[in-house]
Amino acid sequence: MNKLLATLIAGFFAAGVFAQAPAAAPAAAPAKVEAKADMKAAKEEKKAEKKAHKADKKADKVAAAPAPVADKK
Repeated sequence: MNKLLATLIAGFFAAGVFAQAPAAAPAAAPAKVEAKADMKAAKEEKKAEKKAHKADKKADKVAAAPAPVADKK
């Protein structure tokens, strides 16, 4: 009977401690999602910059090309 009583008291104590503990796990989840979104946005921005740079490089190449000369026959 003493073991049963000790187990019940320990169980109630554990339940009380668990009920008073702050819920930290759900608070960390949005930070992870936000960090992932930031990484995705940075990746998209880098991709857009690379595409713009490539377009500028192509435009410079076209502008630097000599104009075609007509043959005089």
